[in-house]
Amino acid sequence: MSIRLLYSIILVLTFITFSRCNDKKNTPEQNIKDSSAASIKDKSIPGNFSTQSRLTFDSLLVDAFIDSFPKFEKFRKDLDTFYRQRKFAYAWFDENGMIEPATNLYNRIQHISAEGIPDKLPYKLEFKTVMESDGMLEPSSTTELMLTAQYLVYAKNVWGGLSEKQSLSTDWYLPRRKTSTTELLDSLTANSDIFENTQLYRQYGLLKDQLKKLNDLQIMHPNWNIILTSKNKYELGDSAVAIEQIRQRLYLLADLPFNDSSLVFDDVLRDGVENFQTRHGLVKDGVIGSQFISEINTSLDKRIEQVIVNMERSRWVPVRLSSNYIVVNIPEFKLHVYEHDSLAWNMNVVVGKDQHKTVIFNGEMKYIVFSPYWNIPSSIVKNETLPALRRNPNYLAQHNMEWNNGGIRQKPGPDNSLGLVKFLFPNSHNIYLHDTPAKSLFKENNRAFSHGCIRLAEPKKLAEYLLQNDTSWNEQKITEAMHSGVEKYVTLKQPVPVFIAYFTAWVDNQGKLNFRKDVYDRDQRLAQLILENPAI
Repeated sequence: MSIRLLYSIILVLTFITFSRCNDKKNTPEQNIKDSSAASIKDKSIPGNFSTQSRLTFDSLLVDAFIDSFPKFEKFRKDLDTFYRQRKFAYAWFDENGMIEPATNLYNRIQHISAEGIPDKLPYKLEFKTVMESDGMLEPSSTTELMLTAQYLVYAKNVWGGLSEKQSLSTDWYLPRRKTSTTELLDSLTANSDIFENTQLYRQYGLLKDQLKKLNDLQIMHPNWNIILTSKNKYELGDSAVAIEQIRQRLYLLADLPFNDSSLVFDDVLRDGVENFQTRHGLVKDGVIGSQFISEINTSLDKRIEQVIVNMERSRWVPVRLSSNYIVVNIPEFKLHVYEHDSLAWNMNVVVGKDQHKTVIFNGEMKYIVFSPYWNIPSSIVKNETLPALRRNPNYLAQHNMEWNNGGIRQKPGPDNSLGLVKFLFPNSHNIYLHDTPAKSLFKENNRAFSHGCIRLAEPKKLAEYLLQNDTSWNEQKITEAMHSGVEKYVTLKQPVPVFIAYFTAWVDNQGKLNFRKDVYDRDQRLAQLILENPAI
């Protein structure tokens, strides 16, 4: 099945009812707040489970059910354990018949594509048959066991997502949120809301809502034509047929409050252009240029795919942290500082270029190094420094470098490649945050230039933040340490968690859907894994 066919199915169903920089010594703006802060509980399946104990079925019927529906084999033990704890009392029926959570679960499974999941759950036709028969009034062991088995399959796909092995294959080394079968069954045993113990990253629900909007938009406008332009750019006062088409497109994408079909580039259109530019990480200049045209001509199929793959990434993220922490979102080229899941501030960053990708992982910030040496990685020494030294014997002196125990390092100073300060969170990937003398790069729109480490636009601000509760440091001492020319290590009194993440789509605090370029070409691989992932 092609990706396009998958999304066509999703559209129909939705309409019927979302290098590392090495150092030898180093061992989704409010946007990301919404993509990493709060959690949600799915309240669409209300009610408690049946507490009755009078209605029971024979224990042998569990094995008989699995024999009849062998695709559920992996849940045989779970089903037996669950019902043995209940003394084989029905969980989805009481004295009045089938309880409300059962029909609500059935409806969710019938429309699982709204969760960004391929519609391929097992025994869907058989499930429909038993749920829509007259047996809903009288307890049936087949219906009972089918509901519990389908609940486990549904939860595995929607709340668990791809396996950890699959996420690792996309170079995702952040810790995965864990949801075990035992936990899911415990929610039934405890007679609690069906999804009370399966909270999700808040961004998941926000993206799910946006997925529905995109699906609805594609149904209403199946011919998402390419907008052709006769000029390289359009500015305020220009007039063209393309401007009318862009105005219509911006209105459909909710970047314009209304569409008057004018061919003239006016102030209203400029506001809409700026809204679109902000949502897509473009330079906010109010000018329709080549990058703008490229983004606005991106197909709805592609945007739907982006939302789906980022919903999947949201399944993997732990729900919330109680401590302060730092998030770097690679495609956004931004670092975000959070205090108890609320955004404190952010800054622009430079990340690794494609051949030296910044790794997706987490660590704990433990050290600040003022006026650092740069211990040049062996790969850079071999491929860049030594060839330059052979061409120019004075290369080391001219670049403030020296030999050091068989290696080469750059001395502290304003021209040091690490700038005036670096921040260490020891990790096996040898990634860290640091200053840089190349300040002009932060003005670029695409900021993937480094060997893998993360360069900071405002390193002093981060140092002041991390040392704000250390009375032995103040702004003046930090400035002096940064310019002293003498390397100084400082151990933080309280380590700070750091998460290097990869989200190409998220919803900001204004409810607007944001997209960024897939700088490391990872979305398509993940989309394929989602498509190929077996339901069980």
